[in-house]
Amino acid sequence: MIFEEIISPQNPKIKEIVALEEKPKLRRDKSLFVVEGVREITACLNNEFEIETLFFNPEIAGKNLSGYQNILDILKKHPCKKIISLSGAAYSKIAYREGTEGIIGIVKEKTLRLENIKIGNSTPLILVCEKIEKPGNIGALLRTADACNIDAVILCDSLTDLYNPNLIRASLGAVFTRQIVVCSNNEAYEWLKQIDCRIFTAQLQDSEYYYNTNMTGACSIIVGNEASGLSNFWRKASDAKIKIPMLGELDSLNVSVSAAILCYEALRQRAFCIK
Repeated sequence: MIFEEIISPQNPKIKEIVALEEKPKLRRDKSLFVVEGVREITACLNNEFEIETLFFNPEIAGKNLSGYQNILDILKKHPCKKIISLSGAAYSKIAYREGTEGIIGIVKEKTLRLENIKIGNSTPLILVCEKIEKPGNIGALLRTADACNIDAVILCDSLTDLYNPNLIRASLGAVFTRQIVVCSNNEAYEWLKQIDCRIFTAQLQDSEYYYNTNMTGACSIIVGNEASGLSNFWRKASDAKIKIPMLGELDSLNVSVSAAILCYEALRQRAFCIK
């Protein structure tokens, strides 16, 4: 590893990080993205993402010695190319969130294709998200996927860059712990049929309550855009249309909340146990 020190916030490397945080096209062109925080970087390393450069501010990182030491221990097995110490001024230029922990990484993108998804059992549970726009919602959906140990998450016709800093932050690192594929509706549908996975669409129209639907076999739960819901593509493709009871005056839950209810119902029906 190469160790360096940067003092000036005008250093070209600092400007590169700011640009990667702000410009999706640059992230795509370079296949690089920025990750901030002990938990997120630990998840990166534990799930075989390659950190190209690790930046830290000794004063801030020193306040979280246990988390910082955990990262150093993991780096012994998964070394990065460079570790760079930053002055307070330089670090504050690139820190993306409040309550920062003094550590930021430039990470190499990993692209997963549908045919490379590893399914370890005969009854996989897949979460499909169509045209979700808000990074915070995708992050929350990925946290649900991690909590439920979902086999794979498919983002169809996504309106948000998977490595958007707000998405990464909202996911609390779950963006690195799940198998995630970005693809079109058609590609997702064909793959689900290939693995003989039933399609359950979350929608209010022409649907049955979710707890009356058998989710014990291989199945996928499809959730749609925050504003308009699912497209006709998935409504026509569904094997069963499912809904959540709405007992108040409004008829819509946040998409991440809806997905959590449906995914945990699938787990309940499969009689999962907590050890």
